[in-house]
Amino acid sequence: MTVEASEVLLALGEAGATLAVAESLTGGLLAAEFVAVPGASRVFRGSVTAYATEIKASVLGVDAGLLAAHGAVDPQVAGQMAEGVRRLMGADYGVATTGVAGPEPQDGQPVGTVHLAVAGPGGVSTTSLRLSAGRATIRRRTVEAALELLGDAVRRRRVSEGGPAGNRTSDGPRSSSVHTANTRGGAMDTAQSEHDRAPRT
Repeated sequence: MTVEASEVLLALGEAGATLAVAESLTGGLLAAEFVAVPGASRVFRGSVTAYATEIKASVLGVDAGLLAAHGAVDPQVAGQMAEGVRRLMGADYGVATTGVAGPEPQDGQPVGTVHLAVAGPGGVSTTSLRLSAGRATIRRRTVEAALELLGDAVRRRRVSEGGPAGNRTSDGPRSSSVHTANTRGGAMDTAQSEHDRAPRT
């Protein structure tokens, strides 16, 4: 089932939380989903489209050594992008997208490789996807997966706090898991999720 941006914004609003977005391959599509919802300004603080690799470092604070060693298409890069935009915008949650929409491979990664991350009060969650079907579909599926990842993070936080709101000042530990997922038309082949062990710094 596709998670709608309006549902995520409602959950964030009920938790008294705010959101910022950092995008690479989606190029603003994720932010557009949020701002299309009436009243989004109560939750959505802003976004950065960090399409160029150097912008990921200079604006979002992604480690230059990490980018040099692994390129921009990397789960750690996605995590640092999410943390960076959260910090930059003063938001409770930051969500980030990076990957290869095609038509050519990038940084040694095949077309359809996507990494997503959410940074929030509970730490950083990342998901790695292998998508198929073409550039437009890859970007659209990435937005759908990002909404799902963010929605899950907000729900987990609310459950852990035992209510719709709570203290959002401390970052908790992270766990890891691997799973296989399918979406409509088989466009999403595999997905790997990781809730990293180190808290946000």
